[in-house]
Amino acid sequence: MDRPGTDGMRRPPETALHAERPARRAKLWDMSERTAPPRTLLLRRGEVHSPADPFATAMVVERGQVAWVGSEGAADAFTDGVDEVIDLDGALVTPAFTDAHVHTTATGLALTGLDLSTAPSLEAALARVREFAAARPDDRVLLGHGWDAARWPGGRPPTRAELDEATGGRPLYLSRIDVHSAVVTTALLDLVPVVVTREDRPLTGDAHHAVRAAALAAVTPAQRTEAQRAALAHAASLGIGTVHECGGPEISSEDDFTGLLRLAAEESGPRVVGYWAEQDVAKAKELGAIGAAGDLFADGALGSHTACLHEPYADAAHTGTAHLDAAAVAAHVVACTEAGLQAGFHAIGDAAVSTVVDGMRAAAGTLGLARVRAARHRVEHAEMLTPETVAAFAELGLTASVQPAFDALWGGEDGMYARRLGAERARTLNPFAALLRAGVPLAFGSDSPVTPLDPWGTVRAAAFHRTPEHRVSVRAAFTAHTRGGWRAVGRDDAGVLVPGAPADYALWHTGELVVQAPDDRVARWSTDPRSGTPGLPDLAPGRDLPVCLRTVVGGHTVFVRPGE
Repeated sequence: MDRPGTDGMRRPPETALHAERPARRAKLWDMSERTAPPRTLLLRRGEVHSPADPFATAMVVERGQVAWVGSEGAADAFTDGVDEVIDLDGALVTPAFTDAHVHTTATGLALTGLDLSTAPSLEAALARVREFAAARPDDRVLLGHGWDAARWPGGRPPTRAELDEATGGRPLYLSRIDVHSAVVTTALLDLVPVVVTREDRPLTGDAHHAVRAAALAAVTPAQRTEAQRAALAHAASLGIGTVHECGGPEISSEDDFTGLLRLAAEESGPRVVGYWAEQDVAKAKELGAIGAAGDLFADGALGSHTACLHEPYADAAHTGTAHLDAAAVAAHVVACTEAGLQAGFHAIGDAAVSTVVDGMRAAAGTLGLARVRAARHRVEHAEMLTPETVAAFAELGLTASVQPAFDALWGGEDGMYARRLGAERARTLNPFAALLRAGVPLAFGSDSPVTPLDPWGTVRAAAFHRTPEHRVSVRAAFTAHTRGGWRAVGRDDAGVLVPGAPADYALWHTGELVVQAPDDRVARWSTDPRSGTPGLPDLAPGRDLPVCLRTVVGGHTVFVRPGE
């Protein structure tokens, strides 16, 4: 797939994440040399979001790094030493976003496949299945995503008989919006090599993993590569310069994971950092992952009633499903730390988060707290937190890799969280402000395709959380979605436009820039330049979100909006 400004070039050399790690894994950053070095550019007459100069209107990029930021008048000194001068015409320049939790191939398959996220009813969803099946007669398996029966009149998912009829008896896999359950056709069940329940209900747990594996196994390598390219191109068009791929044996496949890392290394586009969710640490290293982490499941999801809770669900007489105990967590953390890898776990329910914390503390008792903190282990999602577990995250140096769009989609008095947990417990979910106050590092992501790639929407969701006491400033949210993602992989020198940082940035068409007043981090805004704080777009609900004009990774353009 041709993309504007790529010229088929590979990524420039980068500093390895950790100097002591083997050179093979350092290639995640020390990519193969490009056929030509990045050009030296002067960007001027814009608004540059940089802590180095809150009034900067110009920036110089040289050898794939930010070389200088400053004022328009001072930029004249650089005009003779650059290859190109770009007139920003008032555009905003920011660091490129990092999406800290992505399932890239699934995202691409959702972009190229059947999307049911906007289906208003079961009948509409079945109609879309019929149309999709008719439009793709040559696909070995039909793939779709995004249905949510909780939002449909009647509240029920499609039956297997309805799906068999809609597809004409072809194999079909339709994942629920949280990707923790799925409905399938009889023809897909026939492809599963193990015995799977034939009960007519959404499949969860091991049954879901088995049917998903069978569905993905039927996807051809060409389809998979097409999906990966589509996902990365879409990310670039949204100003995303880096994605954290969360793969694993229960999520994708080894070929999918290594193929994505290879594609990202060989073709221009967003950087891809790989996490492999398996307790086999040696396998994670062999596959080129920087962590045996990501969606290593301590539990499931609230929507599927599989998140593990201390107290039963409000709408079900059980507490969900636990996949790991504290001893297993501790053993994995010790193994990862000693191997120089990050450990990380998917934990949503309060019982699952407690299990991860208990295991981390046990590992710290074995290795010493300093070694555990230095390893920057991660917890994905971390939705149901208590003051005690928030304090433990800070003590153990854990990064909270969180998805603000979850609250925007499922929060509120009438949302899915309230139905599953009751309004009182639901109001405690996703306490971003408490995490920041405790000093817990935040890295924002989408969990795409669970929620779409949408970085400015993610920032808005955190700043206007449905529960006001959990809101954070736009600046803090923006930092979590840029610099936070780099810090989560061990890089403290990136995700910010200062001299020496990687030249990963995006240009934006936006409205008036505003600065939040220091005495009210959420509701009150100031445009007073005396604040000395770089401005960001006004993301208040109802405002248009910024539009990406160009995305640059390592000094190389990976996206240009047509007409720019």
